[in-house]
Amino acid sequence: MLRLAVLVSGGGTNLEAILQAIEKKTVTNAEVCLVISNNAGAYALERAKKHGIRGICISPRQYASRDEFHQALLKELTDCGAELVVLAGFLVGIPPMIVEHFANRIINIHPSLIPSFCGKGFYGLRVHEAAIERGVRVSGATVHFVDTGTDTGPIILQKAVEVLETDTPKLLQQRVMEQAEWIILPRAIHLIANNRVRVEDGRVCIDDRG
Repeated sequence: MLRLAVLVSGGGTNLEAILQAIEKKTVTNAEVCLVISNNAGAYALERAKKHGIRGICISPRQYASRDEFHQALLKELTDCGAELVVLAGFLVGIPPMIVEHFANRIINIHPSLIPSFCGKGFYGLRVHEAAIERGVRVSGATVHFVDTGTDTGPIILQKAVEVLETDTPKLLQQRVMEQAEWIILPRAIHLIANNRVRVEDGRVCIDDRG
C-alpha cells in the first residue's frame, strides 16, 4: 500500500478527488496518511478530518527561518512514512533538500498543458488569465514529477480542455479542474501505486494497461 502525503494551500478539491477515487477503488494500493497545509484556515484540513485523516498546518510563519520550516516539513513527511508526496495546490516552494530526499517521489498538478503557461509566477487563476489573454483554443492540466526547477520535472499525464469564447478565468479554471485535474491526478497516483510508472533519461514511461 503506497502511503501518500498530500500538500495543499486552499480548498482541497484535488485532495477530495483523490480521496473519493480511493474510496471508489479507481485508485488502488494507495492511502493518504497525512494532509499538510501552510494555511491553518484551509478547508482542505476540514476535508481531511471528515475522512478520518490527520491534517496539520506547517507554515513558514511559524519558524524563524525557511531552513527551519523546511526541516520541520521534511520531518513530518518522513515521520508519517510517506512514499509519495502529492502537491495538490500547494503554493509554497519545495526546497532541493526535500526534492532530493524524495527523488521521483513528488508529483504536482499544474493547470495548463506544460510547457505553456508554467514556471515562476504561473499558479492558480493567473494561469487561466494568461491563457485567455493569449487567445489559446486549448488549455488543460498536467501531472508531473517535481525536480529542483519550477514545473520542469518529467511529465506523467496531460489532458486537454477546450477554451470557449465565453470563458472568464474563473469559468476556465473550474472546467479545467472538472475535466482534467480531478481525472488525471488520481489516475497518476493509481499508476504509480501499481508500479506502472518509471523515469528513464528524464522521461516518463507508462505501462497503462487499465
